[in-house]
Amino acid sequence: MGRTIKKAKKAKSKKTKKVEAPSSSKPAVAPGPAKVWQPGVDTLEDGEELQFDPEAYNYLRGFDIGWSCLSFDVVRDQLGLVRSEFPHTLYGVAGTQAEKASSNYIGIFKLSNISGKKREPIPASTVDGDTDVDSDSSSDEEDEEINEDTKPILHLKKVAHAGCVNRIRSMTQKPHLCATWGDTGHVQVWDLSSFLNSLAEAESGAPAPKEDDIIHKHLPLKVFSGHKDEGYAIDWSPLVTGRLVSGDCNKCIHLWGPTPNSWNVDANPFVGHTASVEDLQWSPTEADVFASCSVDGTIAIWDIRTGKKPCISIKAHKADVNVISWNRLASSMIASGCDDGSFSVRDLRSIQEDSLVAHFEYHKKAVTSIEWSPHEAASLAVTSEDHQLTIWDLSLERDAEEEAEFRAKMKEQANAPEDLPPQLLFVHQGQKDLKELHWHPQIPSMIISTAIDGFNVLMPSNIDTTIPGNTDATMASAES
Repeated sequence: MGRTIKKAKKAKSKKTKKVEAPSSSKPAVAPGPAKVWQPGVDTLEDGEELQFDPEAYNYLRGFDIGWSCLSFDVVRDQLGLVRSEFPHTLYGVAGTQAEKASSNYIGIFKLSNISGKKREPIPASTVDGDTDVDSDSSSDEEDEEINEDTKPILHLKKVAHAGCVNRIRSMTQKPHLCATWGDTGHVQVWDLSSFLNSLAEAESGAPAPKEDDIIHKHLPLKVFSGHKDEGYAIDWSPLVTGRLVSGDCNKCIHLWGPTPNSWNVDANPFVGHTASVEDLQWSPTEADVFASCSVDGTIAIWDIRTGKKPCISIKAHKADVNVISWNRLASSMIASGCDDGSFSVRDLRSIQEDSLVAHFEYHKKAVTSIEWSPHEAASLAVTSEDHQLTIWDLSLERDAEEEAEFRAKMKEQANAPEDLPPQLLFVHQGQKDLKELHWHPQIPSMIISTAIDGFNVLMPSNIDTTIPGNTDATMASAES
């Protein structure tokens, strides 16, 4: 799997091609069907670029912290366990991929004044086309002006890091503690509390001061040099505070046991894969169980109480398994993304038999990140090297009657591709060479993604996640 990020060159655009999904709130004006842009299939001509449809998002903004980042993580905060009202604030940590090893750093950031809007359901009269087009257009223009005037505020702190950061993870129980995997072959744990406290004290409405450009020298709490090669796989236990596993490109996995002031790292590794360990995930319900995936095409389940060999190993894909995600709301489900662009979902309750629940071959290039929603048991998001971020709802099934009715209404507006899976909810584009995504654990429907050209924060308008308060809907989703 290609892991490196090359510095992007900005090209001058001579003309713009706007490609957006047809909106049911606007009647068709063209005499014939319009072309629908097919992500991953159609290519832009020289000088063209895609533009997003504002109707598709409740919020969308981009930002960067200097150098491109291969990995980042959302830092949990104390602003509310589940919050849905704008404006939002998010905290995060990211690791850079600088041209010179000595220029790398951990970026600790705060993005505040995230101001979007919740769109009202479209009235029935609007669907039928009985609307005042001029009035609708005027309203859209006012909305866009409001969005332009309410830009987010970025505050940033930088901590020097030896070499590029392959992966970075914040601990769930103590978010100020972060682990980094470096291309130098070292795994380090950092206490970033002083920098996060400084960001918390910064006024949301004030511009970021110049002090944020300083790269601070800060010693890690722990440095482990026992891996024989660099790696990317690392995960904190959600059940045992401070417990960590790290896996390398030399097929080895090491267990970190917390002590009162540091960590004891078991020098005797877990070995069971025949190629590089690409990702690790602790079980959300079993404190001593974790999963791994590998370039050898397998997913392995381990129990730290029963020795250094996997309890179960299955052939999951025909090529490298790049990433895995263990569903924390439906703990028997594990998702995996492959180098051939496919991703799968398996039920661990029947892992020794036919455990495959779903398999999709939508993406045209390697899957680089996959993550279950922390708020909806059947929803997950995927990023790929084909420059797409996709959101899926596995509880959906194809409804032939409903689909025929929709196509009858839309046939004069667009010729939509016929091979789109019914579980595909949303396709986000505009970022080059996407590397990693995370759902915000405290802000339903918010996703942050990183790519060669920076970060995006997005909240799709059709992903209105159920939040506590509507218990019946939440339970129905969890049982699907």
